[in-house]
Amino acid sequence: MIAARFATPYYAVIFTSLRTAQGAGDYEQAAHRMVELAREQRGFLGMESTRGEDGLGITVSYWSDEQAIQAWKHHAEHADVRQQGRASWYRAFTTRVCKVERDYSFD
Repeated sequence: MIAARFATPYYAVIFTSLRTAQGAGDYEQAAHRMVELAREQRGFLGMESTRGEDGLGITVSYWSDEQAIQAWKHHAEHADVRQQGRASWYRAFTTRVCKVERDYSFD
């Protein structure tokens, strides 16, 4: 599903990852929990996510400001899950933080 549009400027955190074959069930459970938890955070605007059969995934989360992104990064439960991801679930990942100054859409 495409996330709603937001008043600019706002921020996008782009998380691109390559999964391992380990712990698929645990990963899915943790991923769902992180979405629930992110939605509770101040400044969270929305999210889009996809994963291909080859394990390549892209999740984009949208935030009102950089302080909200930093608070999410340092949230204890999120930090624990990130550590588990590094240890078991990801072969590689990259996180990019971008300021969105304008956007366009087509319906």
